[in-house]
Amino acid sequence: MFVFLSWHICCLCSVSCEYSPGDLVWAKMEGYPWWPCLIYNHPTERTIVRGKGKSARVHVQFFDDSPTRGWISVKYLKPYKGSSDGETMKGGLFYSTKPEIKRAMVLADDAMTKDKTKRLELAVCNEPSDTEEEEEEMEEMSENASGNSEDCNSEEDVKSNKRVMSSERAVKAKRRRVLDSDSDHDGSDVEFKPDGKEAASSEEASSGVDENESSDTETESVAESPIKVPSKRKRGEVKKPAKRSSLGNGCSETPKRAATVSSEAKSKLTSFAAPESFESQANAGSGSTGGFSVWEHEKLDWLQEGKRRDAHRRRQGDPDYDPCTLYVPEDYLNKCTPGVRRWWQLKSQNFDAVICYKVGKFYELYHMDAVTGVNELGLIFMKGTWAHSGFPETAFGRFSDVLVQKGYKVARVEQTETPEMMEARCKSGGHSSRFDKVVRREICRIITKGTQTYSVMDCDPSENHSKFLLCVKEKEDSAGTRVYGVCFVDTSMGKFHVGQFPDDRHCSRFRTLVAHYTPVQVLFEKGNLSVDTQKILKGSLVSCIQEGLTSGSQFWNASKTLKVLLEEGYFKEKQNSENGCSLPSVIKSLTSESDSLGLTPGENSELALSALGGCVFYLKKCLIDQELLSQANFEEYVPVDITTAKTMSSSSLFARTGQRMVLDGVTLMNLEVLQNGTNGTIEGTLLERIDSCCTPFGKRLLKQWLCAPLCNPKSINDRLDAVEDLLAVPDKMSEVSECLKKLPDLERLLSKIHSIGSPLKSQNHPDSRAIFYEELKYSKKKIADFLSALEGFKVMNEIVDLMEEVASDFKSKVLKQLLTRKAKNPNGRFPDLSAELTRWDTAFDHNQARKTGVITPKAGFDPDYDGALHNIKAVEEDLQKYLDKQRKLLGCKSMQYWGTGKNRYQMEIPESAISRNLPQEYELRSSRKGYKRYWTKEIEKMLAAMVNAEERRDAALKDCMRRLFYNFDKNSKDWQTAVECIAVLDVLMSLAHYSQGGDGPLCRPVILLPMDNAPPFLELRNSRHPCITKTFFGDDFIPNDIVIGSKDEGSSSEASCVLVTGPNMGGKSTLMRQAGLLVVMAQLGCYVPAEACRLTPIDRVFTRLGASDRIMAGRGTATFDGTAIASAVVKELAERIRCRTLFSTHYHSLVEDYSHCGAVRLGHMACMVENESEDPSQETITFLYKFIEGACPKSYGFNAARLADIPEEVIQQGHRKAKEFEKTTMSLRIFRYLCQVVDGAISDENAVRKLTEMINRL
Repeated sequence: MFVFLSWHICCLCSVSCEYSPGDLVWAKMEGYPWWPCLIYNHPTERTIVRGKGKSARVHVQFFDDSPTRGWISVKYLKPYKGSSDGETMKGGLFYSTKPEIKRAMVLADDAMTKDKTKRLELAVCNEPSDTEEEEEEMEEMSENASGNSEDCNSEEDVKSNKRVMSSERAVKAKRRRVLDSDSDHDGSDVEFKPDGKEAASSEEASSGVDENESSDTETESVAESPIKVPSKRKRGEVKKPAKRSSLGNGCSETPKRAATVSSEAKSKLTSFAAPESFESQANAGSGSTGGFSVWEHEKLDWLQEGKRRDAHRRRQGDPDYDPCTLYVPEDYLNKCTPGVRRWWQLKSQNFDAVICYKVGKFYELYHMDAVTGVNELGLIFMKGTWAHSGFPETAFGRFSDVLVQKGYKVARVEQTETPEMMEARCKSGGHSSRFDKVVRREICRIITKGTQTYSVMDCDPSENHSKFLLCVKEKEDSAGTRVYGVCFVDTSMGKFHVGQFPDDRHCSRFRTLVAHYTPVQVLFEKGNLSVDTQKILKGSLVSCIQEGLTSGSQFWNASKTLKVLLEEGYFKEKQNSENGCSLPSVIKSLTSESDSLGLTPGENSELALSALGGCVFYLKKCLIDQELLSQANFEEYVPVDITTAKTMSSSSLFARTGQRMVLDGVTLMNLEVLQNGTNGTIEGTLLERIDSCCTPFGKRLLKQWLCAPLCNPKSINDRLDAVEDLLAVPDKMSEVSECLKKLPDLERLLSKIHSIGSPLKSQNHPDSRAIFYEELKYSKKKIADFLSALEGFKVMNEIVDLMEEVASDFKSKVLKQLLTRKAKNPNGRFPDLSAELTRWDTAFDHNQARKTGVITPKAGFDPDYDGALHNIKAVEEDLQKYLDKQRKLLGCKSMQYWGTGKNRYQMEIPESAISRNLPQEYELRSSRKGYKRYWTKEIEKMLAAMVNAEERRDAALKDCMRRLFYNFDKNSKDWQTAVECIAVLDVLMSLAHYSQGGDGPLCRPVILLPMDNAPPFLELRNSRHPCITKTFFGDDFIPNDIVIGSKDEGSSSEASCVLVTGPNMGGKSTLMRQAGLLVVMAQLGCYVPAEACRLTPIDRVFTRLGASDRIMAGRGTATFDGTAIASAVVKELAERIRCRTLFSTHYHSLVEDYSHCGAVRLGHMACMVENESEDPSQETITFLYKFIEGACPKSYGFNAARLADIPEEVIQQGHRKAKEFEKTTMSLRIFRYLCQVVDGAISDENAVRKLTEMINRL
């Protein structure tokens, strides 16, 4: 350990000696995985090192098919020694199962074979990374943070400071980008400036001198101490902004900078992990920068724990206390500056959120939020008596995502007017107070873990799987049955699932729901949930955010929900003509049939609609209700087993196409289908084993299929036919795979395009009023997303073209359907996209739009824009005709129009040509030497028409992107159908990929409908566990036959129940999991790892608690009451229910009891015992891992104890106790048998001989 530390320190001090260009290393960003990299000189700085000592960073290129680069801290660099190095193996520091990292290792291995000169030729990434400009802004912000509170109190000081700062910035000549989103004249950077000459820089914005809020009467300094104090400085004195001193020590140094990595690299890295905790810069109690021991907010009595009140002034002990709000005394607010006062007003309504408060081009965090920013994001406190930190607008996506992943709510507050708009508001409003003279700010978005939409301001999703927001309501009906109403939604796609269902006392259906659609956030009505449901939320969903909503005002009842849905007009754009109501058909089906307006809830839908109401309220609060609900994408949620319960005959049940196998939450967990029982990841699960999907939407669909495999043999065989069809065309499969890898997440992109195009959102959402500095960047991102979607659909078209020629030979009906266009064949499912794609190809210049961030539609695409251009041209022609007419009238050919803007089209006439009798309508407007300029009423009229047409043109152009996206979204059904078809193809190809080659023979399962009076059966020959290739001791996995319900070799029994015995750690649990997983795979439509697999459909898999046992976990397996319960369970399963059962037990008396029962068969995991004796320490047990007929005589538990290194004396003592216990048990069994013989309950001729044998054994 000490050696390692010494080397590490040496590395930090002499990084330039340790590494040189061309070196290969493992590198990582904090919170992300290790990645193979090449060290090379920065393309512009021509060096590999930045910084000194502990803050030194090295420039690297990440190995990838599309290389990216970044600066990495030296503490996260390790030499790369090849992919065969021990550290890359399981358990090693660099071990990873991710295909991206494995591919990177292949590239790094190839580079290892080259010398350093050749390696440097691989350094091809010279593009500037996304965060380099952002990093510069962060540096500016932190370096100049001291130009703040105490120094900027009077108006004179502010102006003086601004002058000095202006001159300093002129000298620095740093890059600045200022966007004027509201002005159409060039060079007008007026949004964030006091004097119109210069944009607000980071010094002013970060110091809180909000230039938007300065006026002749009142200058606001947002970052000064919240309570105004008189300035004690002399008027002329100006302090230079001091460099930020590090909070951790006394010496001044440049603050740490985040590692600079391109967005492409970040999105790749983010797909593996959320960033870990940043190193805390300071704790809540230290305002060390300003020399204060306690922050301002920590001194506020009304803010202290126990003394806080909510917005309704209820104390913390009150049962109705709302922790999401805060009472802020009015007298305190009146002492605040206007900007800080507004912050407190917003905080009082959103006390549970971190408020990112826009000031100029920065988001600022105040008070307790600033402490959170420093502790969680690694930001730096600004100077002053109150906690204050921040970051530039461009960094919002990155920082907000880190907070959200850590469980915080983030509120984004924007400036929604310019200083000019503020002044106009104050003038029009008559008398205005000093608090009115501040630019308006509004909350534009609240982001939580369950409400992420990944808009252009947010970062890209880090995971492919869905993150659900679940809203639940519960009640007990008149019969005492538990009933649930649920609504859950993945906000990144806008698909709502709404349903209501009865449940048993174990909440089985609710448990299954949260296993299949695992929520990241749960909403419930306060005081509504039962203790059992609360236990599930606290147990199964321990890492899930849970929030209680107030009944009535927040968690609406069914009637209010329907009323709001209709009044808000969410569905006007997609009005349902079929039911004559503006509610989507799924919601309409939940209303009363007698109410055509859809305002009355249906009889068994009140809870479902109320749950939807709670969900809508929350989405409304987060300001995403319009963009999500207007998609009208609803699906009724029906628990998987409800259709099973409705059907009595098993034969007709399995013939139903829609029937699914039920895998509840416990079964999914015990069989390790979606996540393992060790650390909750997908490593070692069935999902990981069979998932080779290339698209995010394919991966999501595979997970849904895994949770609910098919039951209808016809449907299963159709999928198996599809797998065979695909395996028969390997070249096509390979081509299609390459195409699929190019596809973006089109499901999420369609939702984003809908959101941007939504007319409802554009009309009244605060984001439509927000002033953004990076408007151009966001426009480019929107266009890039849109073009990415278009390219994706073109690729889909190519895939169908590729496969269409061979699709006619396919046996699989489903595969044929999804690869055949509707236009060519009525049975085809794939929509004809060619005409639409061609239309969008010619709609506007794609490259121009990508570069400029502006879409200019081509003629014929946008009627409004075309109409405005036509009118402009017509007016121009009329003006020209009028000029020609006037030239003739005055006989002056040199007469021409002059002027700009609203003074255009003045007729400029030489004085020499002006006759005394000018037409009366000529009105003198201006003149210059030798010329006079005139207007007429006619020109004025034509100019007004021209201005009107130009305004319509500009408005059309400004709204063009939204309307363009809206037009694209009109065809959403076809786009969505195309995505669904390709998702199914992707999953079928994933199943085919697994079926192509495993770690041994694979077979096509044979699924048969159960015959009349014939028992259901399962037959697996030489089957293997799909996720385990080696035994516990490293040997090859041993295949086994598992036969239930049919005759096996050496046995004539058709018993449906098999009692499984065997030594501890002998493989019983693995065998049972294996049987369960192979059944799931077979009914999923996948080949299984066995030589033969035959079965009748299985409608549900149950697993006992012990099936999730781990070595030495400990279970009670030797009590009399345990034996009695086990015996009763076996009897029930084998003789009454007669379902296929593998029953593992260590109760050997139970085995003896059922050894002659025709409904039960015995099987055990074989082992070889050497030196079997009275002394367990002398025995050597060899596990054979072979499942064979008969019972195992002992459990050999002491062997397991030895393997776990339990002391020998403890084992010996245990062995003696076991002998005593065995003797007592045998005595009782002899006594019981004797009593049965005497009472005549047993009339066995051999009873005396059996008794003698039992006594001899005793």
